[in-house]
Amino acid sequence: MIGATALGASFQYLWYLSAPLNKTGDLLASLVGNRRSICVAVVCFFVQISWAGDALSAATANAPSPNTDGQGISGRPRFVREFSSARDVTRAHPVLDRTLDIVAGPAKNGIPVDVLETPYAVTTDSGHRIFVMDVSAKKVHVFDFAHSKYFVLQDGDDHLRRPVGAAADREGNIYVTDSGSGAISVYDSRGKFSRYLKPSRGSESYFEGPAGIAVDPATQHIYVCDSPRHMVIVLDKKGHVLEHFGRRGGGTRAGEFRYPTQVVAALGELVVLDSGNRRLQILDVQGHFQREIQLGYTDSRTGLAVDNNGDIYVSDAVINRVQVFGQEGRLLYAFGQMGTKAGEFDGPAGLWVDSGGCLYVVDAQNKRVQAFQIDQQNAKGCR
Repeated sequence: MIGATALGASFQYLWYLSAPLNKTGDLLASLVGNRRSICVAVVCFFVQISWAGDALSAATANAPSPNTDGQGISGRPRFVREFSSARDVTRAHPVLDRTLDIVAGPAKNGIPVDVLETPYAVTTDSGHRIFVMDVSAKKVHVFDFAHSKYFVLQDGDDHLRRPVGAAADREGNIYVTDSGSGAISVYDSRGKFSRYLKPSRGSESYFEGPAGIAVDPATQHIYVCDSPRHMVIVLDKKGHVLEHFGRRGGGTRAGEFRYPTQVVAALGELVVLDSGNRRLQILDVQGHFQREIQLGYTDSRTGLAVDNNGDIYVSDAVINRVQVFGQEGRLLYAFGQMGTKAGEFDGPAGLWVDSGGCLYVVDAQNKRVQAFQIDQQNAKGCR
């Protein structure tokens, strides 16, 4: 009761201070006539704040997880860098001659192709080169910070229409899903177009709308989300279809999908973003259902990544945050907010965690990618 009275008196005092200037006389009279009560109110107000602060500290010390801002988490991401153009790659070594590194010329619409226009997804290869899918530019940008180089995947015949996903195998081949053409383009380790990944029979693409793609590090099998068919397709590196999970028409039961959009193969499991059902499904590599994690919101922009410990990262372009879940589905923490500063996002989309413990976040509306160190014990780190 004392705290409430003091608080009310204090706010009344603050209201007086905001009174119009033509009421100065009334204000002074009020202050003089009530100086004792005002002093008591102010003292009580600050005492109340002190009590509240102590109570809040005690509650915070005993609060259970999740920790929604990542404070106190040993693996909390540490911002390393952001990049949005070729200039960001070579800036680290300004004395190097970059004329041989930049192989991309001006785009047909006049916008330089060495600048991110509409970044959508991101991945890396074993050499820590960063591949960023740019749907408007119809290009895949390659950022090589280790060698201060930048280039785009060489598709001289404009093979790509809407690149939305990519994955690398152990030989350095890059597989790019193209939702515009329904194809998967394959590039060699030098970045040159090699072929389309498709079954040997017929010339048409096997896929209706390929989206997320992953390569299993152990088997080198390739997993592709074919969203319109509500399936995950399994292929070998020659394009032979080995298996598929899900069924046409979709479903809500375990092992069924509605518009799966992302897949990650890690630690002997598959994590599938089942966007239409607003959940993650975790399967073994043979497609057998293991468990699921319910999500509050998903759409076609939602990104997915898994780190070396099995923690799962999911982006949310609406609230501009990245959520981090444990293997069993417990929310560990979340980070990010709307903005343009380091660690802030505007429409976070694609995610990727490389072998060096570096988390890459496509910050789509800010037209950049942000890199965070999540494995503080890894000496390699973000390169």
